[in-house]
Amino acid sequence: MPLNHETAAFLSQLAAAAPPGPPPEPTPERSRAGYRGIAAALGPGPELRAVTNQTIPGSQGEIPIRIYRDHGDEMAPCLVYYHGGGWIIGDLETHDHQCRQLARSSGITVISVDYRLAPEHPFPSGHIDSLDALRYIAQHPEVFGIDPMKLAVGGDSAGGNLAAFVAIAAREENISLVLQVLLYPVTDARSYTGLTDTFVYPSISENAESPLLTLETMRFFAHHTITGSQIPRPAEDWRLSPIVMENLSNLAPAYIAVCELDPLRDEGVAYAKALEAQGNNVTLTEWADQVHILMQLAPVCSDGAALMQSVRDQLNAAFGGDLA
Repeated sequence: MPLNHETAAFLSQLAAAAPPGPPPEPTPERSRAGYRGIAAALGPGPELRAVTNQTIPGSQGEIPIRIYRDHGDEMAPCLVYYHGGGWIIGDLETHDHQCRQLARSSGITVISVDYRLAPEHPFPSGHIDSLDALRYIAQHPEVFGIDPMKLAVGGDSAGGNLAAFVAIAAREENISLVLQVLLYPVTDARSYTGLTDTFVYPSISENAESPLLTLETMRFFAHHTITGSQIPRPAEDWRLSPIVMENLSNLAPAYIAVCELDPLRDEGVAYAKALEAQGNNVTLTEWADQVHILMQLAPVCSDGAALMQSVRDQLNAAFGGDLA
């Protein structure tokens, strides 16, 4: 399968800038630095009327967040966003560009959550922070100048997993959500915790050596996420693998995007089908010849910009009541 030429050109630039010789053995610290390097190569995001860092209380301690506003509305729609990075890398900086772009293009408030990362904080620490953050934001809309009836969640990759998790948890806690945005999400972590080379999802084998995300990298992420966890068989826990949740009914409408050359493609498609089978409103898009982290590539790739616009359109439709 051919790789999109714009994406290929950007990857060639990254490769040319890399130090000579074989890459060093991956560690969480090196992987975090590498992800920040990719984000820096994409350049800064647009200037907004206000970008504010603060912390909110959580059951594990303070949770850093970043609030993006390009409007003066005191009852604004709000997207709570969870960054990607395999639950062990990524932060407010790696996703600053796309949160700025979403806030600028949609005219809404975007709140990015800096949840705790493994291996320092094994599963389910990041999931606990993610729900604590959504709960606090939903219960204190006046603090953020948002409309509690126009609240959405979203995330990419592991952040898409977190968004899927909190969308299910929101149903149990009567937190009203109008949309869940799941970009190339991890929906079945069971695939990455063993050494098997036989998978339920063909895309894992087909794209095992895909640019930007390989099977080995997913195993690396899963290993560091669950090592030290006190949860028995954590990969089978519905929070890490929401597709195992039996009751997926009565959830917020979902927008799910997957990429043809991504190992995670087929589990995203499977989750879309599972949601739809239980009566949920689901929009699924597949981006041909594209790889993981597509929306982050919006500054250098027209498909990334188109995905960004698609997310914006879905948010605007949800906040306008058109997806009910």
